[in-house]
Amino acid sequence: MKIIEGGVCAAKGFSAAGVHCGIRRNKRKRDLALIYSEVPASAAAVYTTNLVKGAPLEVTKQHIADGIAQAVICNSGNANTCNADGVEVAEKMSDLLSQSLAVHPYDVIVASTGVIGQKLDITPIAVGIPLLVSELGTGAEASVHAAEGIMTTDTVLKEIAVEFTVGGKTCHIGGIAKGSGMIHPNMATMLVFITTDAAISPDMLQKALSNDIQNTFNMVSVDGDTSTNDMVSILANGLAGNEMITKEGEDFDEFMRALNTITVYLCRRIAGDGEGATKLLECKVCGARTKEMAKTVAKSVICSSLVKAAMFGSDANWGRVLCAIGYSGADVDVDYIDVAFESKAGRVDVCRDGAGIPFSEELAKEVLSEKEINILVNLDIGEEEATAWGCDLTYDYVKINGDYRT
Repeated sequence: MKIIEGGVCAAKGFSAAGVHCGIRRNKRKRDLALIYSEVPASAAAVYTTNLVKGAPLEVTKQHIADGIAQAVICNSGNANTCNADGVEVAEKMSDLLSQSLAVHPYDVIVASTGVIGQKLDITPIAVGIPLLVSELGTGAEASVHAAEGIMTTDTVLKEIAVEFTVGGKTCHIGGIAKGSGMIHPNMATMLVFITTDAAISPDMLQKALSNDIQNTFNMVSVDGDTSTNDMVSILANGLAGNEMITKEGEDFDEFMRALNTITVYLCRRIAGDGEGATKLLECKVCGARTKEMAKTVAKSVICSSLVKAAMFGSDANWGRVLCAIGYSGADVDVDYIDVAFESKAGRVDVCRDGAGIPFSEELAKEVLSEKEINILVNLDIGEEEATAWGCDLTYDYVKINGDYRT
């Protein structure tokens, strides 16, 4: 397996585009994106657990109930959520795209992101779709344009692609994502679009995605707010020519490894680009009795506002880590817990067997001043482990969200 260029256009038969159609005031920002497969593809998706869901999610669930899709259209700048005509507008988006792209409207995945509770005017989208289709391209730049078209408060582009082998055939998988605020575990709390030319049945594709997110996107938190619109979707058009994956086995495992490479990378990009964030935090928990215990502890640490604030200040306040473990609900033995902080500046052990140990505050400051920090927790009562991703909590988070709508 190797990382390659191309994002969602790396896989055979996929093209993409992103344009400014007028939803967002800033004409330099793309606000409409398209991903297209030249043939119908197996499709799968996972959705936010928030009971308040954007209309596009409801429409997409209906559209891919048969496990097939051929295109993805997504707008930024408006979430199309909590609107009386939301479903009608989302359906109109797929209808308009089907007319310009010659695909069945029910083979379109629809997504929106942005402000909640404001009506989405279909007019700029209707005007923009023909331009969007005309801009379709298969190169790396086309994927970048699509990635830009789904960004809201994101400050960095989020895309990746890898090449891998299944059944002797060379396959490709790539993804783009958006996510900076309203990010919290339990699916999906972001928008992620993945494409692959591997041949895999809709059922196995759904199984692969649903299994993967438990240890990837469900382990990301920026601010504790689970969004209303977010989903992860994947299209697999089979043009790589491998034998169709219809059951678990070696080929399915290879596909899962490639998918996980994509999702872990995007998790880290999303967490590191949290609104106002200056640091990517990765909490690695080992020595747990069960996988669920390890995940519970890792998420609790990464979600702690006090831990996040300490990381912003480069303060090795390990007591906040222990505090977060203690209220996590996991049945840990506090007297066995070890904690350390690590970055490219080095490692500093700060807690052993649930109690503080002497350490260099100067070294700790250096370690915690880096852009990427590992919070290492050893529960020392088992063999299971888990990782969660988050970011520090800064003054700018409040500034960004204090006037997000106005």
